[in-house]
Amino acid sequence: MKIVIGSDHAGVEMKREISIFLRKLGYEVIDCGTHTTDSVDYPDIAEQVTCEVLKQNIPGILICGTGIGISIAANKVDGIRAALCTNEFTARLARQHNDANILALGSRVTAVSYALEIVDVFIKTDFEAGRHHNRVEKIKQIEKKYYERS
Repeated sequence: MKIVIGSDHAGVEMKREISIFLRKLGYEVIDCGTHTTDSVDYPDIAEQVTCEVLKQNIPGILICGTGIGISIAANKVDGIRAALCTNEFTARLARQHNDANILALGSRVTAVSYALEIVDVFIKTDFEAGRHHNRVEKIKQIEKKYYERS
């Protein structure tokens, strides 16, 4: 299975540790950068990761200092449901209830060891569908309604 990951300069170290963790689990990791701590703009990284998520129909992980900016940028893309998760509970429900296809993390607010636990839950949890299917479909309808206006 493949997974795509990207971070801005604040998340480089966390991205490296998560990539190692995922490879140990047998994932092929597609790294969209950045690879140094030189300042970059997180919307550029978010766009690269979202393109891969949609093109290959694979999950993604995005990291910036708080996870807020990069998740906002990702959610501007039609078809993306990026969830900023701060613990295993939110990661589980993001997948089970919201069919999130991108996990967003904050490297300045979450310890790497804890981020690995959050990633583990996110990638191992499936969408429950059922009553949540209609809710996710409504999100898609809202998205399409406003994209068609632009």
